[in-house]
Amino acid sequence: MPEQKPWDGTTGSGAISGAGAGGAMDLAMDEGTTLEKTPGGPEGTGPAGKPRSLWSDAWRDLRRNPVFIISGLIILFLVIISIWPSLIATQDPLDCDLARAQEGSRPGHPFGFDGQGCDVYTRTVHGARTSVTVGVLSTLGVSLLGGVLGGLAGFFGGVWDAVLSRITDVFFGIPVVLGGLVFLSVVTSSTVWPVIGFIVLLGWPQIARIARGSVITAKQNDYVQAARALGASNSRMMLRHIAPNAIAPVIVVATIALGTYISLEATLSYLGVGLKPPAVSWGIDISAASQYVRNAPHMLLWPAGALAVTVLAFIMLGDAVRDALDPKLR
Repeated sequence: MPEQKPWDGTTGSGAISGAGAGGAMDLAMDEGTTLEKTPGGPEGTGPAGKPRSLWSDAWRDLRRNPVFIISGLIILFLVIISIWPSLIATQDPLDCDLARAQEGSRPGHPFGFDGQGCDVYTRTVHGARTSVTVGVLSTLGVSLLGGVLGGLAGFFGGVWDAVLSRITDVFFGIPVVLGGLVFLSVVTSSTVWPVIGFIVLLGWPQIARIARGSVITAKQNDYVQAARALGASNSRMMLRHIAPNAIAPVIVVATIALGTYISLEATLSYLGVGLKPPAVSWGIDISAASQYVRNAPHMLLWPAGALAVTVLAFIMLGDAVRDALDPKLR
């Protein structure tokens, strides 16, 4: 009986090897065809297999978050009635009749009347403009001033960082309400600008500290060190490499703080040092209704409820944004 050689014959292991190679080639072709037909890549990648950014992942998570959707719809409604309050309230908020003072709900006036005979519904709707304006402009001012100062201090360090740290310590030691009583008591303007200026003056240190810490963390990454080694200027590193990767914590804190600024404006107006009549504000209406709360509780209920819903909506939005931008929660 002849001895069979290891690689002899077409039905031996050589055929099996050829079949295995052909099967592997077919499998590779099938996989290649499948990848070409698939519109999106694996988990963590976008179309054509490109990696998704933090912002695209955050937007995808926000669209699936019911808290974000509910708070976003409430805020969108508030913004619309702030710009066009006449869409749902056609009367003048300063049109008052003392003969109707403290009266309850009646047809055409669902919220009743306040102590001066003004329609509570109309004043509640028009008061949204003041609160949204103060909240948005104060947040923009605080984020811009605190973000720039904190970012520069974190990037350059040294004496600039030490000076900023000591300045923020001084501002953190000032009580907000007491500072508002002192600062705004000498202001006679009834516009929103003194209140916005005060909030920016005392609110920027918090954002500055957040921005400083975020920039210090971002500038230690390898891509920043590589850009520095390649001769990139400080401005280019700040604008192109550090700022886009350090701004997420600032956005989260600023979004949550926006609701706080709205409640702070109402508090200052309630104490009589914020907005002053003839301005229309929820804080002014709450202050005026506090002395009639036993006889006419509806005067306090509606502006206070609108204020609570607005602050809650912005805080919910900030929480949703925080969860979406926090990589540790993924």
